[in-house]
Amino acid sequence: MAVFRSNKPKPEPAPAIHSLLGKDVLFKGEVHTNSRSFRVEGVVEGTIHSTGEVSIAPGGLVKGTIFAKHLVVTGRAEGIMKITDCLEIHGTGYVEGDVEVGSLVVDEGGTLQGVCVRKDQSEPVVVAKGGSLPAAKQTDPEAKKADTKR
Repeated sequence: MAVFRSNKPKPEPAPAIHSLLGKDVLFKGEVHTNSRSFRVEGVVEGTIHSTGEVSIAPGGLVKGTIFAKHLVVTGRAEGIMKITDCLEIHGTGYVEGDVEVGSLVVDEGGTLQGVCVRKDQSEPVVVAKGGSLPAAKQTDPEAKKADTKR
């Protein structure tokens, strides 16, 4: 009998869901999850504070403010989101509001409607369906005229 060993690192398992708000539940108020993951399948109206991952499932809705390390949206989020690491909007996800992120991933079919600012930048990013573009800088028309005369 042969034994095969591999030096490859084992893949990390998917993070466990520590807290779940079920799909028929409406919660109004403030949720604090610390570094534990929190999955929303119902409706949250209020504020979520997390130093871990928050995920909004298809059919889930958060109206209010989300402070989190990582936010994954396959449902709907409306309001203000301050995400220190990454905001992921999957194909069925819809995010509307003012968003501040470390990084942003928008899958095909995902929507980000509003103003998005990367945490290390002060300029907003103009958001288009399915992605984003750097905001165009406003130019002084007089400076442009002077530049064309040269």
